[in-house]
Amino acid sequence: MGTSQIAGLGSAARQSALRQAVEDFRAGLKHWELWFALGWHDVHQRYRRSVVGPFWLTISMGLMIGGLAYLYSGLFGQSLERYLPHVAVGIIVFSMITTIVTESSTVFIGSSRTILQTRAPLSIYIYQMLWRSVLIFAHNMCIYLILLPFFDFRLGWVTLLALPGLLLNLVIGFWIGIIIGGLSARFRDVPPIVSSVMQVAFFLTPVFWTPETLKGREAFVYLNPFYYLLDVIRLPLLGEAPPLLMWLVVIAIASASGIVALIFFARYRARIPYWV
Repeated sequence: MGTSQIAGLGSAARQSALRQAVEDFRAGLKHWELWFALGWHDVHQRYRRSVVGPFWLTISMGLMIGGLAYLYSGLFGQSLERYLPHVAVGIIVFSMITTIVTESSTVFIGSSRTILQTRAPLSIYIYQMLWRSVLIFAHNMCIYLILLPFFDFRLGWVTLLALPGLLLNLVIGFWIGIIIGGLSARFRDVPPIVSSVMQVAFFLTPVFWTPETLKGREAFVYLNPFYYLLDVIRLPLLGEAPPLLMWLVVIAIASASGIVALIFFARYRARIPYWV
C-alpha cells in the first residue's frame, strides 16, 4: 500500500470520526425529552426533603447580594440604588456560568454507571447538565423580579437581548462541557483545578465591582473572557445594550471553543467510556 493510500485512509478515518461526533450531538438533541426529565429529576432529588427546595439557593444568594452590595457600595463610594442592581444581576449570571463550568468537570464522571450500562449519545449528559443549570438560574432570577419594583432597571425592548446572550452562554457551555468533561474523565486532577480557577475568576471578573474602578488597568478587564460572557446577559437585564464588540468577542469565543470541542470529541469520544 502506497503512502498516498495510507494518507487517504487516515483522512477518511478523521472524516468518519467527525461525522460520528456531529451525529452524537444531533442524537443527543433529539432525545430532549430524556435529558429534560433527568434535569428536573436531578433538581427535585437534590432538595426532595426540603420545604423550600431549590429556593434555599435563592435565599442564600439574596443574603450574599444584600451584604456585598451594602458593604462595597460604601467602599467604592457608589449609591446603593445603582450599585445593588449591578451586583445582584452580576452574581446571578456569574453563578450560572460557574455552575456550568464546574459541573462540566464532573459531567461524565458523575454519570459513569449510566455510561457503562447504557448505549446512548454522550452529549445527552451535557444537555442534562445545561438544563439543570438553567433551572437553577431561573430560580435565582426570582431575586431579579423581586428587585424590579424597587430599583430603576430601565427596562425596555433592549432587555430581550439577554435571551441571545443567554443562548450564546449555553452554546459555549456545551462546548466547554465536551472539553472539560472529557479531560476530567481522563485526568482526575482537572475538577479541583477548575473549581479553584472559578473561585479566582469570581474576584477577577467585574461581578461586584465595575471596570471604571480600575483606572489605568482597563486592559485587565477586557482581556478577561468571563467579563464578556457576564455582561452580554447583565447589561440587557439592566436596560443597556451590549456594544457590538462584546457580541463579536462572545461569538468568537463560541466559534473557537466549538472547533476545539469538535476536534477533541471526534478524536476521544470512543475512549470516554473507558476513562470513566
